[in-house]
Formats: sequence, C-alpha cells, structure tokens
Amino acid sequence: MKSVLYLGCPLAERADAERQLGIADVSVVWADNISYALTELERREMPVLLDLSRGASALQIARELRTQRASTLMFAVVDNHRPDLTTEAVLTGMADVFARPLGGRRVANAIDRERQFEMQELDPGFDAHHHDLYTHSPAMLEVMTVVTRASAMRAGVLIRGEEGTGRQIAARAVHAQNGAAGAFVAIDCAAHDGDDLDDALFGRAARSRHGEGPDLERVGERGALYRARGGTIYFQNVAEAPARVQARVARVLRDREAVFAETGQPIDFDVRPMAGVDPEFDVAVSEGRVRDDLLRRLAVIRIDMPPLRRRREDIPALANYFLRDICASRRLPPKVVSRPALLLISALPWRGNAAEMRTLLETVVGAVPDSRGIGLEDVLAHVRLDGGSTSFPDGGTLKQARSRFEREYIGSVLEQHKGRISEAAVALGIQRTNLYRKMRALRVTAGRRR
Repeated sequence: MKSVLYLGCPLAERADAERQLGIADVSVVWADNISYALTELERREMPVLLDLSRGASALQIARELRTQRASTLMFAVVDNHRPDLTTEAVLTGMADVFARPLGGRRVANAIDRERQFEMQELDPGFDAHHHDLYTHSPAMLEVMTVVTRASAMRAGVLIRGEEGTGRQIAARAVHAQNGAAGAFVAIDCAAHDGDDLDDALFGRAARSRHGEGPDLERVGERGALYRARGGTIYFQNVAEAPARVQARVARVLRDREAVFAETGQPIDFDVRPMAGVDPEFDVAVSEGRVRDDLLRRLAVIRIDMPPLRRRREDIPALANYFLRDICASRRLPPKVVSRPALLLISALPWRGNAAEMRTLLETVVGAVPDSRGIGLEDVLAHVRLDGGSTSFPDGGTLKQARSRFEREYIGSVLEQHKGRISEAAVALGIQRTNLYRKMRALRVTAGRRR
C-alpha cells in the first residue's frame, strides 16, 4: 500500500479524502503544519499532498517545503474555481495538481507515473506507458467521466479529435481502467495498402478461407486482431481501409468467433474495437467510405477530445509533464520553467495541440541541455511572434506538414497531366489504386485541389 502525507486538508474533507485514497490502496498521514510535516518526512520519505485552499499562505508553505525537501515528490490540491493556482503550484515544483473532489486512483496513478520517470532516469531502456490524462479543465473532466463509464463496458469506442489531442492516450486509458488482461494493439490503416492491411490485421496465413463455416473469418496468429484477443484493437485512419477489409473486421466483431488459420479450428474471439478519428470523419461516413456494419460496432460510445486551446488550465502541468519525460529519456536533470516562460507557453495557440507542444519543448531542451532552468528567452528563440512554433513553419505537426506537401505535390502533378489519373500515377511512381486512396485521404480532386 502506498502512503502520502496530506498537509493542510480541512477537517471536514478528511473522511471523504481518506475513503477515496483508500479505494486506491493509498494510506494517509495527516499534517496540520509544516513543522509536523517535516518531522514525519524525516522519519520516512513519502509523497506529499498539499492543500492550496488558503491561497497565498499555502503557496508560501509549498515554497518552504520545496526548499527544505528538494527531492520529495509533491502534489497540490486546488478548487476548480481557482485555475490560477494551477500555474502557481507548478511554479513551486509540484509534480501535478488535483482538483476537488480528490480522486484516489488519480493520485495513485500520478505516484506510479513519477516512479516510472525515476526508473527512466536510472535505466534509459526502461519502457513505460503513461495512461493518465491531465484533467484540470472542465472540458477534460467531461472526457474522463466518459472514459470511466466506457471502461466498465466492452463496447466499441470512437474517439474524435484533432491531431495531437491524445486520442490514443484516451483509448489506452479506457483499456487500462477496464483491467483487460489482453494487449492493446494499435494499427494505422493508412500505413498499409490493400493486401498488406489484410495481412497486418488477419495474418498472412489467413488469406485463403477454408474454415469450418462459410461465415467465419480466418485469423492467423501473426495478425493484429489475434494479438488483441481479450484486449483492445485500436484503429487509426479506419476510413482508409478498403471496403473488403472493413467487411472482414465487421464480421469478426459481429460473430465474436473465428477460425484459427494455423489449425483450422474455430476459436472464441473477444476483442474490443476502438478508433481514433479526426473531425472530418463524419464526411468520410457521409461519402460511404466507412461501412455501416463496422461503424455500428466502433461507435457504441463516442468521446470527443477537446483541442488544447479549449483546456488552457491543463497547459502548465502538461508542459511540466513533457519536460520531466523528455529529461528522463535523455538522462538529463529535471528542468524548472520560469514563470514568464510558462505564461508564454500557456498563451500560445497550439494549433498542433499537445503533440506540437512536446515537439517545441524537445527543441528547447536540446538547445539548453546543460541548464537547470528554462527561461522566457529560451522559449522565444523557438516561437514566432504570431504565436506559432518555428518547428512548424505553417502550423501543425510533422504529419500535418507532410500531408500538406503531399496534397500540393499530387495536385500539381494532376494539373500537369490534366487530371488523367493513370498518367499521374505513373509520374508519381505509385499504383493507380493507391493514388485514388491518397486523393481521398488528402481531399484532392482530379480537376482541382481543395
């Protein structure tokens, strides 16, 4: 059982806080003042929860505690109506900030996450997945409510949001909270062509169908679907999967049974489908590029991921989380962000969302590897005056920049060949069917670029 020292919690809230923490196997040591807290921490090291309901005086306690216990893991507890305290708490060195009412599992997950950072620092080969979502904003609190509800079910989940909003992180959170024994297997349907996608999902051995029944699909042990048995299969760019592949997936999900290609024997097939899609997914559905039978199984539960610009309360803690992760992976000492730098980071538009923020911070850390602090000038050196990141000249992630280039280039080649698909495909060095798929994905027409 984990232990935490809870400093400054109001007496009226202690019973509920102790109950919530107890659910997550976290025991509590109560402290009413910093002297008693320091005495307890001298006796044994444990994480600290610091209540910030007293505002400025509590922040002063946080600074004093950090000065005397630099290596102690500390978290803050704030009220939802005081988002300004989140930034202040992060600046005092808090690893994370929890909003009332306190969730015990979130505290336990945060402690585990910080321990994983320590393992990364000791062992650069240590591999850890972080499934915790930062939820200080009302928009993300709504997401977490749906994630918790979805985790109690085995139904399909459709997660919609812009690139970089954490669609796969939300899917992993649903999977992890569900406690499924099986694996979480992700597959990008746009990264494979035709037969390759079929093989990636069902296994090469499953190409021919000689099953026990005409309606049972064959699934091989090397396919992603077989590896996800008892767990979760997560689809990216599912609209780019050919219709025949979508039909096969829909049948497996419908029947919950398949023929094991290596033996020819029927097997139970319990796999939970999830899909991460962008805001244009509804267009793909209306154009008929997503089969109805597959959509019905994917979209039982829907989760909408808000863009970072709608959850600015999360930015300070999220930025510090990325910095700790980046520094740990590079075996660098943790870096402290100055208040002006953190305020600038919080004010940027983040058109590429969290993925863009992480890329910017990786660039900043790479530019000042020996510094323990990151100042305003360090961040300004890598952003434009209009609020963008110099790592993204036109805004967006690397994937979005690549898509823009492909869209412009394919459109240019089509114009040169007066919209003749066969000739353009030869010029591009790809098959005509692949060109059609790319045109649909990039929303390019034969006559003009959209």
